[in-house]
Amino acid sequence: MTVEEFEEFYAQTVTRLTGQLYVMTGDLHEAQDVVQEAFVRGWSRRRQLDRDGRPEAWIRTVAWRMAVSRWRFGRRSADAWKRSGAPPHVEGPGPEQLALVEALRELPAQQRRIMTLHYLCDLMVEQIAGETGLSVSTVKTHLSRGRTALAHRMQDPRVEEAPGA
Repeated sequence: MTVEEFEEFYAQTVTRLTGQLYVMTGDLHEAQDVVQEAFVRGWSRRRQLDRDGRPEAWIRTVAWRMAVSRWRFGRRSADAWKRSGAPPHVEGPGPEQLALVEALRELPAQQRRIMTLHYLCDLMVEQIAGETGLSVSTVKTHLSRGRTALAHRMQDPRVEEAPGA
């Protein structure tokens, strides 16, 4: 099946196949997702689809199997949650954490990445250099500049400057 033939096949069958899968699954969005994914998989097998002579059946079967697989996964996940109980309640971030995240967002991407690797992932400077492909001295420079930038952005508003300062 040539590219043009596959595109024509898609145009002629996608609506019909989506409707069929919608009826089978009862979920329009799920039907759209699995049919699109089946066409993506079919694209790489378009020559085989042509030889088999039943490309529409192949797409429908693949889409159905994906829907069933997703359904099974969802059911297993739900069963696991029932067995283990609801997850514990976790408080949302406080004002300090929100301020930190906002300040980090203002840093250049590379600096933010290095600060995160060092302070949140607890990586040593040498490990960061190995992971990022940067030199040790460049990592140290990013850490120094990042700390300086955060210090200016994260000044505690409750602390007033001394008069005349």
